[in-house]
Amino acid sequence: MQEIDKLISFDGRDIRLKMGLLAPQAGGSVLIESGETAVLVTATLSDPRAGIDFLPLLVDYEERLYAAGRIPGGFLRREGRPPERATLVSRLIDRPMRPLFPSWMRNDIQIVATTVSMDHDVPPDVLAATGASLATLLAKIPFYGPMAAVRVGLIGDDFIINPTYKEIEDGDLDLIVAGSPDGVIMVEAGANQLPEQDVIEAIDFGYEVVRDIIQAQKDIIAELGIEPVSLPTPETAPTLADFLADKATDGIKDILKQFELAKPERDEKLDGLKAEISEQVAELAEDDPIAIAVAENSKAFGNAYKSLTKKLMRAQILDESVRVDGRKLDEVRPITCRTKVLPNRVHGTGLFRRGLTQVMSVVTLGTPGDAQMTDDLHPDEEKRYLHHYNFPPYSVGETRPMRSPGRREVGHGALAERALIPVLPPMADFPYVIRVVSEVLSSNGSTSMGSVCGSTLSLMDAGVPLSKPVSGAAMGLIKEGDEVRILTDIQGIEDFLGDMDFKVAGTDSGITALQMDMKITGLPMETIAEAINQAKPARLHILSKMLEEINAPRTELSPYAPRLLTFKINPEMIGMVIGPGGKQIKSITDETGAKVDIQDDGTITVSSVDGAAAERAQALIEAITFKPSAGDVYVGKVTRIIPIGAFVEYRPGKEGMIHISQLADYRVNKVEDEVAVGEEVLIKIREIDGRGRVNLTRLNIHPDEASKAREAAGLAAE
Repeated sequence: MQEIDKLISFDGRDIRLKMGLLAPQAGGSVLIESGETAVLVTATLSDPRAGIDFLPLLVDYEERLYAAGRIPGGFLRREGRPPERATLVSRLIDRPMRPLFPSWMRNDIQIVATTVSMDHDVPPDVLAATGASLATLLAKIPFYGPMAAVRVGLIGDDFIINPTYKEIEDGDLDLIVAGSPDGVIMVEAGANQLPEQDVIEAIDFGYEVVRDIIQAQKDIIAELGIEPVSLPTPETAPTLADFLADKATDGIKDILKQFELAKPERDEKLDGLKAEISEQVAELAEDDPIAIAVAENSKAFGNAYKSLTKKLMRAQILDESVRVDGRKLDEVRPITCRTKVLPNRVHGTGLFRRGLTQVMSVVTLGTPGDAQMTDDLHPDEEKRYLHHYNFPPYSVGETRPMRSPGRREVGHGALAERALIPVLPPMADFPYVIRVVSEVLSSNGSTSMGSVCGSTLSLMDAGVPLSKPVSGAAMGLIKEGDEVRILTDIQGIEDFLGDMDFKVAGTDSGITALQMDMKITGLPMETIAEAINQAKPARLHILSKMLEEINAPRTELSPYAPRLLTFKINPEMIGMVIGPGGKQIKSITDETGAKVDIQDDGTITVSSVDGAAAERAQALIEAITFKPSAGDVYVGKVTRIIPIGAFVEYRPGKEGMIHISQLADYRVNKVEDEVAVGEEVLIKIREIDGRGRVNLTRLNIHPDEASKAREAAGLAAE
């Protein structure tokens, strides 16, 4: 393929596309650039894999630190396990791409996006997603695209496309919109409590630009003479489909209308019916077409049964507006909320249950030194709010090995984290690092929004002064032709067999987070707007139930949470506090048991469960960094006496000398006649000589100065 360069211009931002330059053996490759950020995206197709019943799509996003002129840390000095943000970008590419491949494809497809150059203005994620579409088209892989993604920011009253990192930080919205020719296919957003209508307008604004980028990709493919590749839809053996329709339709319908059944009971009945009919298939003659179809494909029967169940459940919703648990389309499942579920040793807990979905969130308050340091290409170097999401197998009644968090766990944790960040107190007002862990104890749909609700409860229980509580709901969708039904608070089967999972979180003032994923090739803006608006009363209903349990953050922290004291010193004195080889700071922590965190700007945070220990550590640090000034007045303690005067400790570790002539306003023959070792005396700093020695006096101290000094020392005024 010859080298081709194309430029796409929109809204004052340019995207450059370079094809035929890099990775010639990949199925398709493109170097997509904006500013000085460049992402190499490749797409490669393998032969069909036998014996599987899913689309084997693998999406990997890779970051190379050379892209920002950095050498990786660690012993090996090379990139290792992908950082969390890289995992999130992989998901960001996968989610809009996956619905656009024919679901019956069994070819391995791998998309690899590698950031090879990075500036601090242009985020690479939406470039990688758009590049994935073009690389797939260049690879001539069957695809219902093109697809494109853009970011929308909000500065003041103006929407901007593909804002810089600084514009994202300063704005009230960070929205990613991905779309296909059929409509919006993916939405990801964090917002500062924006009204629903503002978010809807932002999505519409973004999709207008998405359509321009889609057209640009079509023009490139047409110019290259590449014809879109399609695969014929495989036909299910009519006899098997007809056989199941005849044998199972009434039974499945009956089970789906037993509204009193809980999820495990419904699943058990559906599996039981499936087993009965499977036995009937096994009794068929070997030359029967149904038996032949099942013999040729071991998963044919299971797939056909699932397809029939899906069809009947969707028909029940479309034709009768009745869900499998008997709820109305806009009805939320029963909700219960509790706090203080665990002993006081943990700093805060919240237990949230919606139907069969149950999530327990636990808060831990840490010190600034507990912030997570990041080692990726993102300009932020640390995180002070961490949300971790765990999904153990017992939550769905299964057994499987327990491994490290997968992409799903990382993604759900990031969504819940994004939903809470807008309502967290500023660092200056609440200098704690906050970690929330959401344990999914039972799952039947919308555990991520359950995590948002449980986390709000736990943060309020821990005494974190949230500006407002946050709740969330997951919306679903059933679409057949022009018939559309939007479902509030979807449960597992509606997510599994439906067409959309649209999560909306926010306060009573507006939206803080959105995430929409599709199983179809796109939705019009009218449907998306309807789903967002239908989510609001559900969120407010859930929020009201949460506030019945706890309506404001507790005023007292857990007795086991650290107590923090924050103050500043001259940055030039940081070395004095740390000492040679850390000797000084280690001495302070050993003496007091407090933890000391020092930032480059001179901000020091002292933490300890024992408040008195923290105060002692602060006093020791202030003594080390204290600089005396002539005229300062203190109450000090006489430490030793010499013939010409007395030494007085006026601050911890700080001494000066009172010359015998400065002890009184009359002649003093002997120092011991005026002061004694251990005696507390009122003194003023007379001068600091050229060698740094502090000379003190007891003369010419104004009564007001004396009163303030005694008050500071905790002594009664004389």
